[in-house]
Amino acid sequence: MSETQRDVLSACFTLAIIIFAAFVTQRFFLPLVWAGILCIATWPLFAWALRVCGGRAIAAALIATAISALIFVAPLAIGIAEAAHQAPALAALVANANNSGLAAPAWLARVPMAGPAIFDWWSSTLGQPHGLSHLLQDGSVGRLHTASEVLRSFGATLLHRMIDVAFAFLALFFFYKDGPALVRQLDAIGSHCVGRARWQLYATKVPTAIRATVNGLVLVGLAEGVLLGIVYQVAGMPSAVLWAAATGVLAIIPFGAPLAFLCVAGLLAANGATGAAIGVTVAGVVVLFIADHFVRPTIIGNATKLPFLAVLLGILGGVETLGLIGLFIGPVVMTLFVTLWHEEKLFGPGVRPAQM
Repeated sequence: MSETQRDVLSACFTLAIIIFAAFVTQRFFLPLVWAGILCIATWPLFAWALRVCGGRAIAAALIATAISALIFVAPLAIGIAEAAHQAPALAALVANANNSGLAAPAWLARVPMAGPAIFDWWSSTLGQPHGLSHLLQDGSVGRLHTASEVLRSFGATLLHRMIDVAFAFLALFFFYKDGPALVRQLDAIGSHCVGRARWQLYATKVPTAIRATVNGLVLVGLAEGVLLGIVYQVAGMPSAVLWAAATGVLAIIPFGAPLAFLCVAGLLAANGATGAAIGVTVAGVVVLFIADHFVRPTIIGNATKLPFLAVLLGILGGVETLGLIGLFIGPVVMTLFVTLWHEEKLFGPGVRPAQM
């Protein structure tokens, strides 16, 4: 057997092992990616815990994992706890809306410009029996005829997601504990494949992009939820905490917060609190404008050296193609692409930095 044939067989053997490993662990791939993103984003927290614990990696990993869970899971847990109090009423509302239809509010037809069109769409879809099940194309809502069925379906989905979250934080603990060794192994593999100089050029961009994206999306989104939650409470909105949690989650996606605060304004207007509805709308627009046009581009763009359009394309394109996790992967991809663009401009096609 020639040396070339042996190299080909060796490459096929390596590829087969990687494919089978990916096949075996595919169910846990998404939680592992979430754990990796959290680990990179909160690595300074682990470094601080490591100094506090005198270099004891296990204790530092436990502390960093607990703090990370408190920061990222606590707001979600508050929202779920508040939703649990409202669950029977919400479940009955969903079942009744699906079975009998949900009539469009009369005031919607009087809204200038788009109001009549929205009123007609609402009447022809949500206003019809089982219109909600037709709107949700998978048809799962069509089988939910009672509140107990709604709660059972929601509970099963929630349990599935909670298992993923628990596994992600378990993996996060081991990523903290074994992080330095893992980084050394990745550096060795990357340097072997593309050369040390080029690998270092790209590898340093990924942590910066992930931390900037987490700060610009998650933390700013949660801040929007807190601020608008205060506005909801002042406006007299029932279940203001639940709506604040929903706003914070939706605000992670750029331009997602209007779905929440406009719903709140609509419910307030439907209950006759027109002034409060206007106040919520104005406050929501102001907070959203400042966050999406000044705070987020500054946090993400300044750290990653990306223009605003590249940041926006990375975020929205990532969500469109990869779902929620694309919020964080998209900006990383755009950062690597812009790095490649500048590298090509600097060195010219076919020319690379000196290999080490």
